[in-house]
Amino acid sequence: MWEERFAASKDYVFGTEPALFLQDNVHLLKPNDQALVLADGEGRNSVFMAQQGVNVTAQEFAPSAIARARALAKARQVEIEIEQTNIFDRNWPADAFDLVAGIFIQFAGPEQRNDLFSNIKHTVKPGGLVMLHGYTPKQLEYGTGGPPFVENMYSELILRASFEGWDVLECREHDREIQAGHAHSGMSALIDFIARKPD
Repeated sequence: MWEERFAASKDYVFGTEPALFLQDNVHLLKPNDQALVLADGEGRNSVFMAQQGVNVTAQEFAPSAIARARALAKARQVEIEIEQTNIFDRNWPADAFDLVAGIFIQFAGPEQRNDLFSNIKHTVKPGGLVMLHGYTPKQLEYGTGGPPFVENMYSELILRASFEGWDVLECREHDREIQAGHAHSGMSALIDFIARKPD
């Protein structure tokens, strides 16, 4: 489905500018840190992180999206490593990354999400960060992007419970106007979550 969606578009589906969430938290992007950006699509977020000096591995499955990510990295004169895998089948090495980012990765239902979050926790280094950004159930009222499934949405309760024992730096639901290509456009019901893995 995702390859069909990317291949059918002549333009970047989600635009080329990074998520506002990343821009707001640019101070957490440390030069030479090892970061994994999950389901990064056409590269807008991984390229921005690389521009901050982060060593980025962008995980993505769709070939058309990967081609655009490579083109964007070249245009902005940065390097990113791109891992072409299915997010649910990839290898998750232990304690491998200083930062794992998942931005609008809400294609996963509750059962898949639980497995995904467990793998994320496994692959973050002690003292490292997870940064998650997505939609809350209220997004169904706005209809300005994201899946039409309430069970795929995040809430403060879900995210805090999923990362119990971690140091939560931010967990905030809010409404905000976003313009991310033609796929995410307009007033949106969002949640920002940042937590640090215990040492």
